[in-house]
Amino acid sequence: MQIPNISPFVRALLPVKLQGGHEFRFGVWIAIHPDDLQHACRVWNAPEYADLKLTGFLANKIQPWGFFAVPVNLAVLNTEQTPYCVSSPDEELNDVLTGEWPHDILASLPS
Repeated sequence: MQIPNISPFVRALLPVKLQGGHEFRFGVWIAIHPDDLQHACRVWNAPEYADLKLTGFLANKIQPWGFFAVPVNLAVLNTEQTPYCVSSPDEELNDVLTGEWPHDILASLPS
């Protein structure tokens, strides 16, 4: 998605591992560089989509942690889905992506 005079964005999944082998996925928008948007559009429905990797910044506020505009790395983990947030140079976001959380963390999400 391109918003004139703002930024291009790509949809992504931000997975949060929950105890007991469960996972919750936030659907998020990631602000990316215009060149990356053009590349993503070229490969989105092609075999090269499987190798797509992007970097950008979270364009949604993620509760309960309050993340917003933090850097994140994306990769395609399943060619039938949008890219996933897989890592971040931001230590706190990277901890969320790699850690395991109690189920009650979901109780603090807005309804």
